[in-house]
Amino acid sequence: MAGSWRKLKKYLSLKLSSHSDPSLPPPPGIPRNDVVRSPSSRSSSTSFTSRLSRSFSTRSSKKTCAICLGNLKTRQGQAIFAAECSHSFHFNCIASSVRHGNRLCPICRSQWRDIPFQAPANVGDLQFNGTGQARVSPYHPTPEDFHSQTTRNLQLLSYQSREPHHFSDDESLVVNSADSADPTSPVSLSRPQLVTVKALPEYPAITASESFHTFAVLVGIKAPALLDDARLLDRAPIDLVAVLDVSGSMAGSKLSLLKRAASFLIQNLSPSDRLSIVSFSSTAQRIFHLRRMSDNGREDAFLAINSLKPSGGTNIVEGLKKGVRVLEERREQNPVASIILLSDGKDNYNCDNVNQRQSSHCASSNPRQVLEYLNLLPASICPSNRDSGDEGRRVIIPVHTFGFGKDHDSTAMHAISDASGGTFSFIESLAIVQDAFAMCIGGLLSVVALELRLAVKSVSPGVHIKSIPSGKYSSEICDQGQQGVINVGDLYAEEGKEFLIYLTVPELSSAEGEERMEKTSLLDVMCSYKDSVSNEVVQVECERVEIRRPVVLSPMDMIVCLDVDRQRNRLWVAEGIAEAQRMAETGNLDGAKAVLAQRRSTLLSSASAQAGDGLCNWLESELREIRERMASMELYEQTGRAYVLSGLSSHSWQRATTRGHSTTQITLLSRECGDSRTRGVIGYETPTMVGMVTKSQTLNLTPAQRSRRLNKSCSFNPRSG
Repeated sequence: MAGSWRKLKKYLSLKLSSHSDPSLPPPPGIPRNDVVRSPSSRSSSTSFTSRLSRSFSTRSSKKTCAICLGNLKTRQGQAIFAAECSHSFHFNCIASSVRHGNRLCPICRSQWRDIPFQAPANVGDLQFNGTGQARVSPYHPTPEDFHSQTTRNLQLLSYQSREPHHFSDDESLVVNSADSADPTSPVSLSRPQLVTVKALPEYPAITASESFHTFAVLVGIKAPALLDDARLLDRAPIDLVAVLDVSGSMAGSKLSLLKRAASFLIQNLSPSDRLSIVSFSSTAQRIFHLRRMSDNGREDAFLAINSLKPSGGTNIVEGLKKGVRVLEERREQNPVASIILLSDGKDNYNCDNVNQRQSSHCASSNPRQVLEYLNLLPASICPSNRDSGDEGRRVIIPVHTFGFGKDHDSTAMHAISDASGGTFSFIESLAIVQDAFAMCIGGLLSVVALELRLAVKSVSPGVHIKSIPSGKYSSEICDQGQQGVINVGDLYAEEGKEFLIYLTVPELSSAEGEERMEKTSLLDVMCSYKDSVSNEVVQVECERVEIRRPVVLSPMDMIVCLDVDRQRNRLWVAEGIAEAQRMAETGNLDGAKAVLAQRRSTLLSSASAQAGDGLCNWLESELREIRERMASMELYEQTGRAYVLSGLSSHSWQRATTRGHSTTQITLLSRECGDSRTRGVIGYETPTMVGMVTKSQTLNLTPAQRSRRLNKSCSFNPRSG
């Protein structure tokens, strides 16, 4: 009790001095001229503040946070901010103070040049007492505001403690303002924006006497861009569930960085989006029900995130089951739904046999063990677990997994994302957790086309579809090779996908007296999808694919289409990486490196690589990086496996992932842009992904640094085209 009274007296003294000292800024919203002080109070308070500052700084500033009066001991799951004036504070306490414009040290009043990360607006203090209210606020809310905030905090904690049996308590969807928009507005006039479709043959011509058994046609699609003036109306809103690991291994900087990344996610969701948060360690708990990210929703989501504390083991399956329930049991549905899963460890609660328990990885690379692990997951994220007769009834929920650090189970995380249609990202460096989240949500918050389906049809006798290497996208060839379908699903704004369709092309034979045909029609190509806002079905066709059939080829006729060659190289490299990964898992690193070297050699001799194609240069760099991470079995198990699997995930879905220390595959192209070199997207990133990552990376920069960064940048071009 005595200790509590001492803390209270110290807090009241600090509060009194902050009201009296003329050097302190007034409370937010009150002009400096409106703060009236008497001369006597001004002099006495200055003297008192001086004595208190000296006393505090000499006796307790190194042991106590001057804002919350909590202990500054390390290894207690809290980040410590050491200012340039040598005074220390809890990182979250001082970040909250700085967010409101206070850039003076609370103890010595010195002006700071370097300030801590400014958390999003309305973020609550990360340190809570038993009631959920921040111990000490650096500001002075009115009694009404204080009562409202305390009530909401108590309601939130009460809601967390009494998790319902059925998760049908999701907040109602917002009415789409686009439906009631003025039909003459720019937004209405621009709808619907169309997905573009292209189709290119491998060669412009083949001789009439030739026949091909694997003639390639490249079919590509690209989504439209978001409108700059209507980004919230121009995309599909999302229902997102964040399933977060809070096991004991997440203590310290890991959990602090996770909270910061989750806060960035919350800040960038719109009022039309809904978020739920599930935390898991030995068990799983839904700590925040599915709510719209309105101002109040955001504030309560911040409070929920900041209440996370590390403890216990790692039960990934239980966390995913609870996350799936949130989406399966909701009353209403946004057009897009997804789960993001982050973990730094191995699932030590769902290893069913002794071999798995003794294995260095719970779900090892053994296909049988991986399958046994996937069998534990709900059918909504692992379709192979559906009962007979249940096919097609449940929507598959994509899970985007993030493996954090060197101790996570990359095989299990990759298998989960692969089965559900999500991506697997490997976060090797703790510093890029927020950037990795930014990359993912940059895509999820830009969906413009839903349920896209690409259809091709043969239009000439003897022309048959032989194969469609479509990665992880489901494809089907039917009607004896006359028709083919690729189910692509959702497309992000300005996202492109390219597929090779392999055909048989017969020779042309004309009977005596018949006119010889000068060309052969190969394919009709069409795509259909739902517009993300209007929900209307849109169909887009491209020109029929045709080739000429001369008697003799000209030199130009023998030049391969570089777009086709580029795509063939991408598939060739991805297949080689998968083969090398299988060999590495058996311990044959020499064989794996030999495969990579052979693929690299073939890649560099291709027509597109010889022409200086940027994608080929990126693929060559990827092969070299993987080879380096296979230098030894120890290095491969530490980082190589996760790096390879995140790359395979990216290639399989033609979608960007975080790999190792980098969130992006943006490289400098040789093309000039004025006096600076042009940045170009070579991998699978979209402009919205790049923009979100840039936003994340510039949060800690000063205005001068932001200006320099902006001056260095130049417009970039997408990889395809």
